[in-house]
Amino acid sequence: MIHFAQAQYLILLLLIPVFYLMYGIFLRIKKKRLDKFGEKAIIEQLMPAVSKGRGWLKITFFSIAFFFFVIGLCRVQLGARLKEKESKGVEVIVALDVSNSMLAKDYSPNRLERAKLAISRIVDKMQEDRIGLVVFAGESFIQLPITTDYVSAKVFLNSINTESVPVQGTDLSEAIMTSARSFSTQSENSRAIILISDGEDHEGSALDAAAAVAQEGIKIYTIGVGSPAGEPIPLNGELMKDKDGNIVVTKLNEQILMEIAEQGKGEYVRASNSEFGLNPILEDIKSMDKKDFNSVVFEDFNEQFMYFFAIALLFFILEFLISDKKSGKNIYN
Repeated sequence: MIHFAQAQYLILLLLIPVFYLMYGIFLRIKKKRLDKFGEKAIIEQLMPAVSKGRGWLKITFFSIAFFFFVIGLCRVQLGARLKEKESKGVEVIVALDVSNSMLAKDYSPNRLERAKLAISRIVDKMQEDRIGLVVFAGESFIQLPITTDYVSAKVFLNSINTESVPVQGTDLSEAIMTSARSFSTQSENSRAIILISDGEDHEGSALDAAAAVAQEGIKIYTIGVGSPAGEPIPLNGELMKDKDGNIVVTKLNEQILMEIAEQGKGEYVRASNSEFGLNPILEDIKSMDKKDFNSVVFEDFNEQFMYFFAIALLFFILEFLISDKKSGKNIYN
């Protein structure tokens, strides 16, 4: 697998055709100037050492050297190498509400983006714990299976939006059950679900799901996102309206989220713009039983840029050594 660590430099390769174009323009201007001195045949006899072909050869060698130099700048890496890693920690599934109501702007820039930022901070604070992502609205899906690959976790997190789940609505019970099925271990007191939502449950069986999951030794923490007063939902440049043409206002339903946390033997925290409420949850998770895990992770890619720089240097030297004049010829021969 080939990887470019700094692929933005590839745009410099567009300069290679420019080199040929500029050299062609240079030769054309040079020819016009020489034509002013007399006939072409006479001038060529006066300048027998000049070689047209060597000039093009030099620009070709320079272009090849420039090509490999740019590839080197892009830091070509080969891999990825797989390595088995032993770790000791807990497993955490973050279930994120991606329904349209999460577009409300009672947080900056909106509920969903603010929640994603908070999850990113969760990932930053993890060391050997495992994390997985579940997204839900009217349905729920595993966005990222349980893993210790925190880089991949952030990549998957950044790709989440309200279109990640095709069916709109908010089914908290399905989100809880999908999260519970996502763990790789069955150990009690080493698994936790962090449910982030505005609590607008459209199904109504979330408490039963939370109680069933808690019996399996899984803790459920809930974070409420939104304001009790409510906010309209911006969608496609307009405010969402119901079938009667009234503007839809989405409100935080703290009651259901508190009851889910109570049934799940966890905690409920109401998020704010300044503090999302992660610290008490993370502190409680740290007190959970640690379990030994064996996982396969990607190691750093093998750097290969130095070989491309070496090839570039070789062609730069060749270009320098090639004279644009024919050898062994002069006007007196």
